[in-house]
Amino acid sequence: MLEVETKYQLQDKAALVKCLHDLAAVGGKPERHADTYYRHPSRDFVATKEAFRIRLIDSVASVTYKGPKMDVGDSALKAREEIEWCLAPGDTDGSQMTRLLSALGFDPVATVRKERQSYTWPKADSPYADFTLTIDQVDQVGLFAELELILHDDSPEAVRSAGARIDALAGRLGLENTVRSSYLNLLLEKLGLDRC
Repeated sequence: MLEVETKYQLQDKAALVKCLHDLAAVGGKPERHADTYYRHPSRDFVATKEAFRIRLIDSVASVTYKGPKMDVGDSALKAREEIEWCLAPGDTDGSQMTRLLSALGFDPVATVRKERQSYTWPKADSPYADFTLTIDQVDQVGLFAELELILHDDSPEAVRSAGARIDALAGRLGLENTVRSSYLNLLLEKLGLDRC
């Protein structure tokens, strides 16, 4: 599975929500996320552009590995493999996985906390049926929107096409201020810390 997304700094949440409703998007239940990112004991994730985290969503834990970012030129578009699995029912809060990672030499880098609301287009005939838009209020960092497509074709042509579709929908939604940095990097910068 390839995740293709662009992140935007959001100035006017109410205006975006109105646009979403006008385009027949449906909002899900708001969620509280706590994403703890880890440093690999023998591989530099900063150099390889990978990420590994335990995500807690309203007290349900999962693990995510994000592969190296694909080269998509000089745009804010991100494309990378994402592998995710739920730790329930045996480790719903992620504490056992945390202990395992510690025993294997992984160190926590930081925890990104955010309030997230996702919007989708549930009608199968919608031109946006395969999109997800999230609105994220990230603690200590700010307010953002992310437009995402999941691809099963990782060819450069498919990624370029997805990027063009994301740009077109962003234009309709009034999203302009792209952000290249991850929430983790934005938080570490705000705190004056290095990711290494």
